[in-house]
Amino acid sequence: MAKLRYFFVFLFFTFFFPLAVYGDYNVVQFGARGDGKTDSGRAFLNAWQAACSSVRPATVYVPRGSYLIKRIIFEGPCRNSRMTMKMDGTLVASTNYAAYGSGNWVLFNKVKGLIIDGGTLDGRGKGLWACKTAGRNCPQGARSLAFNGAEDVLVRGLKSINSQFFHVAVNLCKNIRFHGIQLLAPDDSPNTDGVHVQLSTGVTIVNSAMKTGDDCISIGPGTRNMWLERIVCGPGHGISIGSLAQEFKEEGVQNITVKTVVFRGTQNGVRIKSWGRPSTGFVRDVRFMNLVMINVQNPIIIDQNYCPGNRDCPGKYSGIKISGVTYKNIKGTSATPVAVMFHCSQANPCSRIGLKDVKLSYQNKRAQSSCIFADGSASGLIDPPSCL
Repeated sequence: MAKLRYFFVFLFFTFFFPLAVYGDYNVVQFGARGDGKTDSGRAFLNAWQAACSSVRPATVYVPRGSYLIKRIIFEGPCRNSRMTMKMDGTLVASTNYAAYGSGNWVLFNKVKGLIIDGGTLDGRGKGLWACKTAGRNCPQGARSLAFNGAEDVLVRGLKSINSQFFHVAVNLCKNIRFHGIQLLAPDDSPNTDGVHVQLSTGVTIVNSAMKTGDDCISIGPGTRNMWLERIVCGPGHGISIGSLAQEFKEEGVQNITVKTVVFRGTQNGVRIKSWGRPSTGFVRDVRFMNLVMINVQNPIIIDQNYCPGNRDCPGKYSGIKISGVTYKNIKGTSATPVAVMFHCSQANPCSRIGLKDVKLSYQNKRAQSSCIFADGSASGLIDPPSCL
């Protein structure tokens, strides 16, 4: 009889309290509704807080369905060393973009040891894009997914579509890995950068595809030890370091590797850009390797005269010191005659720029190179001819 009693107790807890048995915290069991209309933010937070309070590894589960989420912050650190958010469903933003203003839509703050597995984020940015395109008074828009002060995070299989502003933002973080993510927005959607990283170290992005209206990946001040590999970019503005020199006191960018990337129809391929004004910042030890350019307007570019609208910097020179940048095994086609451009600062010329095995053509003809205040060397097959 005792064994039979324990069996029924087990069945009771299995069917009526599955969270306790399996350690999974299903957002539906906390009140979320996957109808795309009901605000499920409180249910998501309650599920997160319950899982985060567990002393054992815990999983927040988002089943299939569309869940309306307004601004939400998942706070850490948690009591356990491994948190997972497993998503089979879609998180959707409100179409009322004015309610988001600027900032973040889904923010993970000071989390450690987190895995985000699967799922889709739909920022519903179309209305805001139209507002910006029409030149009306519009908010900046929210970043769809943001990490602040996070450490040891893995994001895999995530899809982000139609972000209002950046798809993903990483700030003040350590060891953040993105694997197999898709970031999608129309090529005319303003400011929809794929991943923006700043003041962070150890960020890795691999096996991912990005089609955006701005940079596929933008690398801001204070980014170090970053690895990008096996990425498809386009449409968009390419992979950019910068813009830098927005502030006078600015941390540098160091030890960046961009490897095995295909750029298709992008505005730029690999770009380093800084405002033409004083700064304490720098860029050094950057490697661009094994890249394919398909009809890219500026396949290889360093622009230290970046000054949109000629405001706040006319007649000034960039203080950013760029050195130790190598370009190796880069092939394909340029959409403009100048395929390689190094336009550096008169006050701080680029140094130790290296080209090896670069072959870029323009309309089946030889393309051109353009250098200003740039010094370096070239080896192997170089076409267009080096101007270094």
